[in-house]
Amino acid sequence: MSIRPWRDIQRKKTRKIKVGNVEIGDDAPISVQSMTNTLTTDVKATIQQIKGLEEVGADLVRVSCPDEESTVALKSIVKEVNIPIIADIHFHYKRAIEAAESGAACLRINPGNIGSESKVKEVIKAAKNNSCSMRIGVNAGSLERDLLEKYGEPCPEAMVESASNHIRILEDNDFFNFKISCKASDVFLAVSAYYGISDTCDYPLHLGITEAGGLMSGTIKSSIGLGSLLWAGIGDTIRVSLSADPIEEIKVGFNILKSLNLRHRGVNVISCPSCARQNFNVIKNVEELEKRLEHITTPMTLSVIGCVVNGPGEARETNIGLTGGKSGHQIYLNGEKHHVLREGDMIDHLVKLCEQKQKELLEKKV
Repeated sequence: MSIRPWRDIQRKKTRKIKVGNVEIGDDAPISVQSMTNTLTTDVKATIQQIKGLEEVGADLVRVSCPDEESTVALKSIVKEVNIPIIADIHFHYKRAIEAAESGAACLRINPGNIGSESKVKEVIKAAKNNSCSMRIGVNAGSLERDLLEKYGEPCPEAMVESASNHIRILEDNDFFNFKISCKASDVFLAVSAYYGISDTCDYPLHLGITEAGGLMSGTIKSSIGLGSLLWAGIGDTIRVSLSADPIEEIKVGFNILKSLNLRHRGVNVISCPSCARQNFNVIKNVEELEKRLEHITTPMTLSVIGCVVNGPGEARETNIGLTGGKSGHQIYLNGEKHHVLREGDMIDHLVKLCEQKQKELLEKKV
């Protein structure tokens, strides 16, 4: 019997590009991004939302530029935030040129609606002149008419051909600082298209299941689609598309990467679903803990298990562990029994331990 190495994810080696000061591809960390849903012309609200995304760890943020007023506003927005801004462009190539001149670090163009090759060449010229990267953003819902006529429906082959055609245009114009996405709301279609484009080229890939749905359903669809691709070594930057607060997209994105041991940020809470054996209210306490621990950014693991069935085993593998007991809760530090918590607030105690652990880890780095 042959068993696949269970901790072995070999990322495909792709070209490394730069989006502002963020490296994407090759050995760079898989970046996590989201998109604002404020009116771009509402500069104050857009800046506020971007800063909120920065606080939860976003590496990049995309901002829609549907009109000239938005690209003008982009100049003010870029000056007030600390992470690279990607301008989302559809239908009018001049918006891409304006966004590049307004300080966008990357231009996202959709092959299905950006226009003729001559217009794309104008966008490339603007990207070069303003040190912008680009993303070829293929979407199953907006493929070129000739490809839909050729294939009869959105399919992986059509999406890969769309991306390949625009890769050729960029390469023919001596432009290589770009990434590619092949998104669809159908998980099978998106995954198949990403496999296809990954086999076709070595440019970095932006992963996403577009229009995935609400917080619960969208998280599940994105986890299945992105998780299967990442496990296969495909993907250099991700965006989880949710009909929810963009901050949730960043949280879900990091949790997907965390679950695959690809990137860690903050406390990874390992907790049981609870049952009749629990010696404290696991669900309520874990919910409160996750909120209280959001300020910790240093990677660490915390196990919170309601009884002794799996508690000691899980605690041996985590930085901090709590196993519920009838006369007191056993606390583990670095896999070893340390003390029993009989009095005091459990949540306060665990938060304090995590804060102490963060301090220790940061001091070791220094």
